[in-house]
Amino acid sequence: MEKLVRLARKTIEDFFKTEKLEIILDKKFREKRGVFVTIDTYPENELRGCVGFSDPVYPLAEAVQRAALEAAFHDGRFQPLEKEELNRIVVEVSILSLPEEIKEVPRKRMERIKKGDGLIIERGMRKGLFLPQVWKHISDKKQFLEQLCWKAGLTPDYILDKNTKMYKFNVKAFKETKPKGKVIEVKI
Repeated sequence: MEKLVRLARKTIEDFFKTEKLEIILDKKFREKRGVFVTIDTYPENELRGCVGFSDPVYPLAEAVQRAALEAAFHDGRFQPLEKEELNRIVVEVSILSLPEEIKEVPRKRMERIKKGDGLIIERGMRKGLFLPQVWKHISDKKQFLEQLCWKAGLTPDYILDKNTKMYKFNVKAFKETKPKGKVIEVKI
């Protein structure tokens, strides 16, 4: 999976030169998968961008490339990445399992959710997703779910609404230890 982290970084670096996305076709990574690319500052390890696809809509290599550019240049929480930042960021790639709907009645859902699950909440057109890595920052389950609701543009009481859908998933994540450095698996 080191290759996917390197691909994400290369896609961002190449975009500064060409301002185009040149899709890399890789037979090894053509299975369609959900994927997120996270960019953190280095050495502070603060979020700088995180975007992806929860559903498997693109072949894995293409999904990584598209998510890398979105995280670098179109995460609405941050200014677009600048070329001067390339040596002060680390890139992480998270490959998602297929999201599984939690079908229990709303009050029973809490029992199915455990620390380390990635979660998606959905109500109508509103949708929010937290990768499992977010548990490092929000370790309380109730607070985690409340923050996920806010991210989706919902109030926390939507957790208990029978028309709100919830899904859980897990990830395999890989990250640079330093800019362009060794790639390691992230332990969730």
